[in-house]
Order: sequence, then structure tokens, then C-alpha cells
Amino acid sequence: MTNPEHARGGRDQADQSERRAWHRNLRWIAVLLSIWFVVTFGVAWFARELRFDFFGWPFSFWVGAQGALIVYVLMAALYAWRMNREDDDDADDRAAVAQRHDDAA
Repeated sequence: MTNPEHARGGRDQADQSERRAWHRNLRWIAVLLSIWFVVTFGVAWFARELRFDFFGWPFSFWVGAQGALIVYVLMAALYAWRMNREDDDDADDRAAVAQRHDDAA
């Protein structure tokens, strides 16, 4: 028969692990939103001060026409890659916990 105290302790560990994972996710979201804000509004706000050539075009024009879109795609790819890696790590951790639980039972 399964010890309820042991099962509950495993759930508490899972809750803590999920909380840590969610906080890591929130940090990633905050950083990516900050980058989005700077690329979207920062460049537009300071467009007149950003008067230097970048690949033969004014920097503010280049960011508005091409650069922002490239940054957005890279942000989405980075977030997807990071979350896939996090999911793989979580799956490995859960498998290890399940194995330890099976060995203890």
C-alpha cells in the first residue's frame, strides 16, 4: 500500500518544481517583452537621433522596414527553443523522480 505522506511529499516537490519553472518562464517573458518594447517604441521614439547609415540606409528606416521583423522572428524562435529545452529537462526530472519513487515502493 502506498504511504500517503510519501505521495504528498512527492507532490510538494512537484509543486515547487513547477513554481520554479513558471518563474523562469516569467523571467524569459519579461526579457523578451523588454526587447520587444525597445525595438518597437524605442527606435521610433529616437528615430531622428539615429541618423547613421546601416547597410547603406538610415538606421531608423532599416529597423522600421526590416530589422524589427527580424528581431521579432528571432525572439519567437529563441522562446520556442528555450521552452522545448525546458520541457525536455522537466520530462527528464519527472522520469528520475518516478524512478526513485518506484524504487522506494
